[in-house]
Amino acid sequence: MLSPQNAPVVEATLPVVGAAVGDITARFYERLFEAHPELLRDLFNRGNQANGTQRQALAGSIAAFATALVAHPEQRPDAMLARIAHKHASLGVAPEQYPVVHEHLFAAIVEVLGEAVTPEVAAAWDEVYWLMANALIALEKGLYTGAGTGPEALWRPYTVVARLLETDDVATFLVRPADGGPLPATTPGQYVSVQVELPDGAHQIRQYSLSGQPDGALQFSVKRVAGTPDGEVSNHLHAHVGAGATLLLSPPFGDVTLAEGDGPVLLASAGIGCTPMIGMLSHLAATGSTRRVISVHGDRDQLAHAFRADLQQLTAKLADAEAHVFYEQPAGEWPAGRTGLVDLAGVEVPAGTTAYLCGPLPFLRSVRGQLIAAGVRPADIHYEVFGPDLWLGAEA
Repeated sequence: MLSPQNAPVVEATLPVVGAAVGDITARFYERLFEAHPELLRDLFNRGNQANGTQRQALAGSIAAFATALVAHPEQRPDAMLARIAHKHASLGVAPEQYPVVHEHLFAAIVEVLGEAVTPEVAAAWDEVYWLMANALIALEKGLYTGAGTGPEALWRPYTVVARLLETDDVATFLVRPADGGPLPATTPGQYVSVQVELPDGAHQIRQYSLSGQPDGALQFSVKRVAGTPDGEVSNHLHAHVGAGATLLLSPPFGDVTLAEGDGPVLLASAGIGCTPMIGMLSHLAATGSTRRVISVHGDRDQLAHAFRADLQQLTAKLADAEAHVFYEQPAGEWPAGRTGLVDLAGVEVPAGTTAYLCGPLPFLRSVRGQLIAAGVRPADIHYEVFGPDLWLGAEA
């Protein structure tokens, strides 16, 4: 899809742009929020902006997209953009926001690279941007249509009907549509966006995985995060939201979902990464699945392990399932072979296994490597990461 005249220009300048893309994205966000402070207040995650992970993710996605175009100029790598599109749809990103991003991104490129940005170079990277933007716009349009909504009507009020404390730092919220209407269709592994109004008037948004399948309700779980602004939404939910409260939720989105079939499945998680895995396990148990199911979870200790009892109960309901739990600092007696970080050496991974991973990036890297060494195809390993995806393209 990259034009013949621009492909060699992008290839020649990719090392320069790639080396400076971190500075470019930092300047881009500075410009964007100077011109549109409402975007930082009501759309972008202030925690991810403060810790720099959003800038890293944007830089990585631009570099990965441009590299893919150079390697295969006749193709548009839509598959690698699916994750971004799902996140954008869950935030209500609209097509008219892309020209705004273009304006400030290209101004940042000129500021950082200066005279190196000739008209020829600008035209080539303009094509890269719009290939990426138009691909996302098309993907997001399809997601909105599938959800029966649009960016202008994304948020729906839900009533909290119950709140359950899983651990000292993890709370589960059960919610039903406040309008009495039907629940949206869901797929195991998806997440919802939750929008809350904070004391300073900001409307901040966070994504939380669906962590079960209760009758007549949606269920998501929130781990309390330390620090400000990193934990401003999770702490608000823990401190101020209980039964009877109203929350604004998006429809469910997410590109890492449990595929139908009868082949073996491995669900690997660490910490609060257990939430989408419990959602998948709940679905498998509710449908009476006869698939071979292997659950692997790592945590600090038993008290920090959310859904510990659910993991045991759901595993017992399945015809062919097993669970392997690792604790770094177990309380009381615990098998030595299950003490420390997750180690798949003692886990038999059947041929044809499809794996789903969720947890911190070091965990994902480690487990993915172990699965590949065990014979699992890279294409059959799917991962979900909370927050900006700093691993974009790593599974290719």
